[in-house]
Amino acid sequence: MRTQEKARQARQTGSRQLRLLVLSLTTLVAISFLSRLPAWSLLELRSFDYLSTVDDPRPPPGGPVIVAIDEPSLADINAQWPWPRSLHAELIRQLRAAGARVIGLDIIMAEPSNPDNDAAITKAVGPDVVLAGDETLIETPQASQLIRATPLPQLTEAGAVTGIASIDLSGDGIFRRIPGYEDGFAAMLAKVAGVAPEVLPAGTLIQSFGPARSYPTVSYYQALDPKGLLPPDFFKDRVVLVGLSLQNAPAIDKGGVDAFATPYTVHTGKLVSGVEIQATIYDNIRRGLSIAEARLPTVAACILISVLLAATTVWRSTGWLTVVTSAAALLAFAAVSAAGIRLAHVFVSPLGPTVAYISVVFGQAAFDFAEERRNKRQITRAFAQYISPDLVKRLSNDPSQLKLGGERRTLSVLFSDVRGFTTIAETLKDDPEQLTGLINRLLTPLSDVVMDHGGTIDKYMGDCIMAFWNAPLDDPDHALHAVRASLAMQAAISRLNGELEREAAELGRKPHILKMGVGINTGECIVGNMGSTRRFDYSCLGDSVNLASRLEGASKNYGVALLLGEETARLVANTYTVVELDRIIVKGRTVPSPVFTVVHKTDAEALAAHQAFIETKYAATLVPSDPVFDRLSADIPELANYYAIVRDALTEGGE
Repeated sequence: MRTQEKARQARQTGSRQLRLLVLSLTTLVAISFLSRLPAWSLLELRSFDYLSTVDDPRPPPGGPVIVAIDEPSLADINAQWPWPRSLHAELIRQLRAAGARVIGLDIIMAEPSNPDNDAAITKAVGPDVVLAGDETLIETPQASQLIRATPLPQLTEAGAVTGIASIDLSGDGIFRRIPGYEDGFAAMLAKVAGVAPEVLPAGTLIQSFGPARSYPTVSYYQALDPKGLLPPDFFKDRVVLVGLSLQNAPAIDKGGVDAFATPYTVHTGKLVSGVEIQATIYDNIRRGLSIAEARLPTVAACILISVLLAATTVWRSTGWLTVVTSAAALLAFAAVSAAGIRLAHVFVSPLGPTVAYISVVFGQAAFDFAEERRNKRQITRAFAQYISPDLVKRLSNDPSQLKLGGERRTLSVLFSDVRGFTTIAETLKDDPEQLTGLINRLLTPLSDVVMDHGGTIDKYMGDCIMAFWNAPLDDPDHALHAVRASLAMQAAISRLNGELEREAAELGRKPHILKMGVGINTGECIVGNMGSTRRFDYSCLGDSVNLASRLEGASKNYGVALLLGEETARLVANTYTVVELDRIIVKGRTVPSPVFTVVHKTDAEALAAHQAFIETKYAATLVPSDPVFDRLSADIPELANYYAIVRDALTEGGE
């Protein structure tokens, strides 16, 4: 049996591991296809947004200063936008006088304005000034046209440097990448500032530094009078960027003038001004902080490792520990990705490994859950008619308590049989419906009693019931429960007899009075699924089972309703009063077996007298005329029939 069980478990394990292998390979193929979808790339970028900002990085020291064209400035200057270029010229002079190293105007001056104002700005600019340009791709059904707007020629002739301030947005409208312009606005700022910028490939991911207004920012009107309105040397040796920057960053759903969503927008819901974005690009170039995306072989290797980890997690089983391990693994993927961003400036998306891990782990968990549900249904179908619903529920919730295929257990086995039922059946042979109804009315309450006391119904044999305790679930008090069930069965028979007598009286006929004998024996048995490959039952067999059956048959020979084997009597002796009746040799056995029964209304003196009676009986010194028969029949009326049978046997033997 153990070899068969091991072989069955090995087949189940092999099947499960094969399924896990197929699931892992399927996951790898599925992710390979999914990663080609645009939506997948956007999800990876969204994970980048969170991971690159989770530690809330701030602008590095020595970075740009923002001069904001904001609401206070619009109110203070009290002029219609766009302001006259002569005002910008005055700003340039004030910033230069305050010690600014480079001045970047994120303002497009591609069209002529008032000649005097154009002359003023032309006179003010120089090699330390970077003016914004713009590049726009216009697509029509006929053609695609790239239009570049650059500052007025006289401004560049006066020494001003042109920098393209256009930026590229991802498919979800978020700014994340270094613009692909060699003459980009931030790149030209770095060049004019004398910074040796790191050469960054176009499309490299950018490191954001906080939400809107994270850079040192002053209002435009303050920068027009730095000596009077700002701390000393506020602009000294600094790169100064001038541009639109609203005091309160607009919400993303309302849009804004020269304002864009950045990775920080996922936290704040606010847009960031274009001039701050240029400052961010400048710091990425200046400090080499941009982030490269991992190449395909690296990503594929990470996904493969994730699948292997997932397969290892669920290799043997899934359970609550799987959830804990999975949560730790997913956090580890995110942490490793965040560490790659911060320490190596490389972004390895956790999306692929995360989806791969979840797919394998929860896919296998789903298979295991379905297998468990199937096992529960099988257990329920197999045992629902043999044991109580509570025991079925316990088995289905914890199938490990069940060992199918046969095992050696100590059981308490019960056989019950109705006395004289053959005569009743003969009487009702012409009324099979009444006979069937009587059998059902008999077996239903008896079966309920067995299951209510935790027993397992093995089989029905006509009017006979075979049941046992301590399998399939452990029951430390199996003998006690079996005896209690037998007494409850006798009570159920009495109630049924009362019903039958009332019904017979109403119909004016003789009632069928039912009497039952029960035999219970406790001993080692083999229990498990037994039968053929096409049909089997959960049953038990062994010498102890045979003895229980013989005890049931012998009970009528002793005039008692219940006959117990020696081990059963020993196990229930602390709860019930058990008395020995005889030592018998049952068919198939050579060793005499003492048999017992349960009595209720008696005292210690009567029990001592009964024990002396038994010893005299064994010594073969009893005589029919001994007054002990009458005395014990009066003291222990439950055994009156037994004493009468013993006396009759002695009388017949004497004759």
